[in-house]
Amino acid sequence: MTDPLHGMTLEAMLTALVAQHGWEGLAQRIDVRCFKSDPSIKSSLTFLRRTPWARAEVEALFLRLAPP
Repeated sequence: MTDPLHGMTLEAMLTALVAQHGWEGLAQRIDVRCFKSDPSIKSSLTFLRRTPWARAEVEALFLRLAPP
């Protein structure tokens, strides 16, 4: 079985989620301050790369909401 996230960068996942749901929608689904207070791709990536549980949440959300 192959990894469904193989070749997918965190930045690409985050960009797709923001495009699809917006920062507000993302903040409703994953309760982290970097999505609520002055959100940006850059600041969110910094946080997610340093916080394994939050990164796992983003990856799981991406897999649930990504089109088949």
